Amino acid sequence: MKNKKSILLMWIIAVLPLLLVAAVYGRLPDTIPTQFGFDGAVNSYGPKATLWLLAGMCPLFAALFQFLPNIDPRRANYGKFQKYYDLFAIGLELFLLVILGLVLTESLRPGTLSMGRAILALLAGLFILIGNMMGKVKSNYFFGIKTPWTLDDPDIWGRTNRLGGRLWFITGVLLLPCSLLLPETVSFVLMLVGILGSCAVVYVLSYVWYRQKHKTQESEKPVE
Repeated sequence: MKNKKSILLMWIIAVLPLLLVAAVYGRLPDTIPTQFGFDGAVNSYGPKATLWLLAGMCPLFAALFQFLPNIDPRRANYGKFQKYYDLFAIGLELFLLVILGLVLTESLRPGTLSMGRAILALLAGLFILIGNMMGKVKSNYFFGIKTPWTLDDPDIWGRTNRLGGRLWFITGVLLLPCSLLLPETVSFVLMLVGILGSCAVVYVLSYVWYRQKHKTQESEKPVE
């Protein structure tokens, strides 16, 4: 990340979870919910100190977002999609912050929210965000749909990521009303079908496009 305003915003959001946990830690019960089922019910509990691990993930991810482009062999490409990379970094930090807020709410006031619906709605928003920017991402080793064929051919990278972005965007748009209207278990199953189905379609077509392109190129080579 190079934009100073984006870096500052990302780090402000990244530090908020630590401050939030510190502010309410003394009011928390000794055990907090750590795992939820498809229906939003609590499946297991753990010590409240676990919250420090969740909160600590935010500054860890913030540091990785700044560090990883520097070691990417294709770091020169980041300048071509920098604003989308920054937007994703900030969006993921916000996602983690809200997840922490949901866990704290369930710890302090159990049953206040429908955890299953809230998490599904958040995931839908994340899919929409990622799907909306995937087609603008240029070839790199850390962000985007990476297959042996996309990494080998910038044209296949572009086609694959545009398709993947559209499918993830559609998944998010469809998941959002489902998360509010359908039973949580049904919505989670639909989400998994959408994600796995999208990944399978993108992976297969990425290979097919690569083979078609390079088979055509080989057939057009002059015979020596």
